[in-house]
Amino acid sequence: MKLKELVTKKLTEKFPEIKFDITDYKDQVAVTFDKQHIVPIADFLKNDEELQFKLCEDVTAVDWAKRKNRFTVVYHIFSLKLNTRLRLKADIDESDLPDGKAGFNIESVSSIWKTADWHERETYDMYGITFNNHPDLRRMYMPEEFEYHPLRKDFPLMGIPGSLPLPKKEN
Repeated sequence: MKLKELVTKKLTEKFPEIKFDITDYKDQVAVTFDKQHIVPIADFLKNDEELQFKLCEDVTAVDWAKRKNRFTVVYHIFSLKLNTRLRLKADIDESDLPDGKAGFNIESVSSIWKTADWHERETYDMYGITFNNHPDLRRMYMPEEFEYHPLRKDFPLMGIPGSLPLPKKEN
């Protein structure tokens, strides 16, 4: 059975109430679904006896700039048992955060895959997407007080002059 058919069968049996969009392009299978289901789906894909997607290789985002759902968070997961990768996608719109503010957010999967911890931190730093219930969500590359997110489409290509002090030149 091909990966697309296997994943479709497993997910629709386990989560009949969730609408999935499952695509296969050049043997790369992608599963798109509503962001509220990320944790149970991730847990199922990791722990299912037949699938065993035990490794989260990467978490990143796509900034669509002008769409209603501005961002898509993308998870690349790997199954040693099947020797294959699967791409999970969830669209992110601006919604309420746990602290009462509005922002771009999704639940963290770092409780499912420990490797997601740093990937989510990097995505937070570069795109400003908050991963709710992340154990240590802080900036990774940029200083904590830096108020911008460099990989967003609205961030100027040449940066913002004076927004980040450069190191002092030694004589």
